[in-house]
Amino acid sequence: SPELLTPSHGLPFSTVLFTYRAECGVNADVEKHLELGKKLLAAGQLADALSQFHAAVDGDPDNYIAYYRRATVFLAMGKSKAALPDLTKVIELKMDFTAARLQRGHLLLKQGKLDEAEDDFKKVLKSNPSENEEKEAQSQLIKSDEMQRLRSQVLDAFESGDYIAAIAFLDKILEVCVWDAELRELRAECFIKEGEPRKAISDLKAASKLKNDNTEAFYKISTLYYQLGDHELSLSEVRECLKLDQDHKRCFAHYKQVKKLNKLIESAEELIRDGRYTDATSKYESVMKTEPSIAEYTVRSKERICHCFSKDEKPVEAIRVCSEVLQMEPDNVNALKDRAEAYLIEEMYDEAIQDYETAQEHNENDQQIREGLEKAQRLLKQSQKRDYYKILGVKRNAKKQEIIKAYRKLALQWHPDNFQNEEEKKKAEKKFIDIAAAKEVLSDPEMRKKFDDGEDPLDAESQQGGGGNPFHRSWNSWQGFNPFSSGGPFRFKFHFN
Repeated sequence: SPELLTPSHGLPFSTVLFTYRAECGVNADVEKHLELGKKLLAAGQLADALSQFHAAVDGDPDNYIAYYRRATVFLAMGKSKAALPDLTKVIELKMDFTAARLQRGHLLLKQGKLDEAEDDFKKVLKSNPSENEEKEAQSQLIKSDEMQRLRSQVLDAFESGDYIAAIAFLDKILEVCVWDAELRELRAECFIKEGEPRKAISDLKAASKLKNDNTEAFYKISTLYYQLGDHELSLSEVRECLKLDQDHKRCFAHYKQVKKLNKLIESAEELIRDGRYTDATSKYESVMKTEPSIAEYTVRSKERICHCFSKDEKPVEAIRVCSEVLQMEPDNVNALKDRAEAYLIEEMYDEAIQDYETAQEHNENDQQIREGLEKAQRLLKQSQKRDYYKILGVKRNAKKQEIIKAYRKLALQWHPDNFQNEEEKKKAEKKFIDIAAAKEVLSDPEMRKKFDDGEDPLDAESQQGGGGNPFHRSWNSWQGFNPFSSGGPFRFKFHFN
């Protein structure tokens, strides 16, 4: 009625009426947002519910129910950091709201803020709580007291250098105080002291998320990855540190070192992909000079140099470097495979088989190892028969020109017309046929590939469907054959006395 709205400070009646209606409208809108948000929350539509409670808080900044319900949504979404200020606001607006104080106590306990958590639980017990609230508060007080005792034991163990005991105590505390960044950093330090860097990284990553602008955690993570030989992850983490503080001296100095090393390794790997093995070897030698103090980079560099030598068909060098790697890491599958390939080039088949078998023990599903082992076994069996490379006296990686040159020299030396004695002539005939057969196989890419894979293309036993060896015929069938007519424009005419 107008009497109830009569302004005591002399304002016109119309102004007061407008203000009253505006306030009623705001409250009605807030109630609408709260009700709709409640329904959306019950339906599990958290994002939509959160939007409604945001609107309710904006509409009435002193409405403790709006803050409490928004905090409830934040907790349901796993956003405890966002929930804590809302719960604190609820308690400021309504000191006796025990449900909010109990919930805040839970969050503070998880954050490791034990004194603050205990204060909330004690105030709940003094505020005429429900039976369940009283029981819960007492239980949490007992738990908090236990955490205080364990924390004291952690610090004593750490100070005395008993890192294993400290880790055991920290494990128990962090089951309760799961969001305590300082305790995770302390456990990470213990893991580092005990030589378990990967466990330390796990705790430091958690700490970097739990504490804002945690440059120290990112720096430590980066240095640990670097020491483990993971230069890419090290570079990624130190960049996170510099995003937070571009003037961070230690992060910037470390960033320059990691970036330089990373660039060298990327360049070396690109050279390997391009088949430029000599240049790649030089790059990996630079890697070892750039970071000589961390053994991991020396081992990885030598492993890749071993690979380059093997692929570049430099078996002696490959065997030497691969062996150095295997002295440091006896189970290094990559080095075993590359050394086995080098052994094959050197015709050291037993050694190749042994390396492939060792590699297979550690990676039995690797098709490359399985195929390499089968090839080595075939070549060993083949070497016990006729070896065309040995017949011509050339290496397995000899070029076609070398093969033709060796063939011509031997064909001239063992031509049967050079021998008068019947026994010597028969021996020369056999030798000459073998030389011709070797040239025929090794100068034909398809036949040579078969032979390199352990199959003799001129051996009737290894050919399905039978068929004789075309070179297993008498010398008479070779009369008139000019072994020097192939492989070039040259023609030779022989005159023998």
